[in-house]
Amino acid sequence: MLEKEVINFEKTAIVGIVTQNQSEEKLNEYLDELEFLTYTAGGQVVKRFFQKVDKPNPKTFLGTGKIDEIHHYVKENGISTIIFDDELTPSQQKNISKIIDCKILDRTNLILDIFAQRAETSYARTQVELAQCIYLLPRLSGLWTHLERQKGGIGMRGPGETEIETDRRIVRDRISLLKEKIKAIDKQMGTQRSNRGAMVRVALVGYTNVGKSTLMNAIGKSDVFVENKLFATLDTTVRKVVIKNLPFLLSDTVGFIRKLPTQLVDSFKSTLDEVREADLLLHVVDISHPDFEDHIASVNQILLDIKAADKPVIMVFNKIDSYRHLTIDEDDLMTEKTTKHYTLEEWKSTWMSRVGEEKALFISATNKENFEEFRERVYEAVRQIHITRFPYNKFLYPDYKDAIEKEEKE
Repeated sequence: MLEKEVINFEKTAIVGIVTQNQSEEKLNEYLDELEFLTYTAGGQVVKRFFQKVDKPNPKTFLGTGKIDEIHHYVKENGISTIIFDDELTPSQQKNISKIIDCKILDRTNLILDIFAQRAETSYARTQVELAQCIYLLPRLSGLWTHLERQKGGIGMRGPGETEIETDRRIVRDRISLLKEKIKAIDKQMGTQRSNRGAMVRVALVGYTNVGKSTLMNAIGKSDVFVENKLFATLDTTVRKVVIKNLPFLLSDTVGFIRKLPTQLVDSFKSTLDEVREADLLLHVVDISHPDFEDHIASVNQILLDIKAADKPVIMVFNKIDSYRHLTIDEDDLMTEKTTKHYTLEEWKSTWMSRVGEEKALFISATNKENFEEFRERVYEAVRQIHITRFPYNKFLYPDYKDAIEKEEKE
């Protein structure tokens, strides 16, 4: 008989700050995302802390009073991990650890941990390990003070190497080795991409957990791993897809996130090359998420950073089946209407209408709602790229409606 697996979640508290550039409402949205990240990593958030500050304290990130409050809460409630929403400097992490006796993590550390859990292939593991080593290098101080070999006294004088210096050297050597390994794999991946011939390449991009892999499975009839957690996909999956008789390559890439650690952008260069070398981007957006406009801005910023912002893009607003908006009662004269009260039809008449009818789609990948329209739009966009590249193939691939008529006659 199979034993039932019991998952023990770590008791966790999360911490953020309210500043001039970040309101309390915005912080709550960010802490919701951090809570989902924590859950994905195997933690259970039992408490949230925040403090209003002009700027983070350079020594302990928060003020001393708030740090003491967190310290007492940790002792009384058996909290094992504290996670900060922003990246802590090595000295801040060290100072907080001296006061609060539990694991101190920041957002970057948490994302790296999730990536390490999710890495399946040797290449993904190499990329994640490189990012972790780069993150760890400046944070080694204080880990080995009890093992220092450079002590005074008879027989102990003269040059020596402390344990931390040895460790830094080991980590630096490891980073060099991993970089060489990744360089070799990048070359291999580049060769693989060049061997795909002149087929049009389409890449799915978007924030994490917006339904890219579900969409990939629905179009490409593939079996990519799907889960309602962040970063379910790390390795790029490329599939040959045929709509009517038009073949093209579709790739499902790693999801983006707000404040994506720079170490990950650097080490996932080859994965992001799929996006750089694509002919068309399908920017998938979870329209049911209250902060989907922020997600679009984050993805556009990362596309700009990796020099892929000039590609033709079709915006695919997914999860319309889950979209819910707030309502205002007819006799309610106090509540002001905001974007959270917009219906889908009202959204379509906002900036989305300026994206262009041919550039914005509203679908549900799970229920395959509006899927025929989606297939038509992708077919026409891929066909346009294809016949620009090979004008003599124009007669092979007719307009979508003509292709349907041709199929019906046959």
